[in-house]
Amino acid sequence: MTAPIYGLVLAGGRSTRMRRDKAALVYQGRTQLERAMELLAPHVERAFVSVRPDQAQDPVRARFPQIVDRHENLGPIAGIMAAQEEHPHAAWLVVACDLPLLDAATLEHLVRSRRPEKLATAYRSSRDGLPEPLCAIYEPASREAIAAYVAGGKQCPRKFLINSDVELLDEPNPRALDNVNTPEEYRSVMTSLKDETAPTARRIRVQYYALLREQAGRSEESIVTHARTPRELYEELKARYPFTLAPEMLRVAVNEEFGDWSQPLAEGDAIVFIPPVAGG
Repeated sequence: MTAPIYGLVLAGGRSTRMRRDKAALVYQGRTQLERAMELLAPHVERAFVSVRPDQAQDPVRARFPQIVDRHENLGPIAGIMAAQEEHPHAAWLVVACDLPLLDAATLEHLVRSRRPEKLATAYRSSRDGLPEPLCAIYEPASREAIAAYVAGGKQCPRKFLINSDVELLDEPNPRALDNVNTPEEYRSVMTSLKDETAPTARRIRVQYYALLREQAGRSEESIVTHARTPRELYEELKARYPFTLAPEMLRVAVNEEFGDWSQPLAEGDAIVFIPPVAGG
């Protein structure tokens, strides 16, 4: 029987070179961590964020189910080990949180090409041909092998894959696994994303209920926005009004039908953000 796939976003790094928490960096209205969790969701039965013990109460991470590292100073392999120890019968789709160009097609291809009889399924880097360990599926059978590898004084997940029986795939999108580690790389990616996705302005009608109505100081309004999705629109409005509710606490309706936070917005759409208790 093929093991179920659980998801793990590695967000336990110290972001030393970035000098800011990489998980909290915002791309197109969402933090990197939010975006990574959203990308994982369609492909896994459960998804978790990998954190160090001192990060468990961090607001960016506390919104999501967590798996806390059990080993110190091992880098990303500590997160993989903790996940395997907590749910040893699951395969783990592991992604780093600092991949702003990762796309749904890349994850879909990885899952579709999975080889459960191998220790792992991973991409072959388009840059150097070596395995990419932080966008890969680790099978349950890899648990003991990884534990033995670390017990032998090693901790590089790439070298583990190089020396293991793994399935290596060519990347469908050569830029999908580019990670962002420095302020300069962040600015470069932000410029690239703006150039590729320059949004058009559209007029949207927004209605507010309950707490959101109180915080916005109005029940509805018509606005011109460059937001492409309800999530981007809500993040834009949060910069305008003192909204305290995270998107995960709300439901969104588009043109009087409950919708998805990532569905495209069109000119003239009517959006309603609905708190847990609406009315009044």
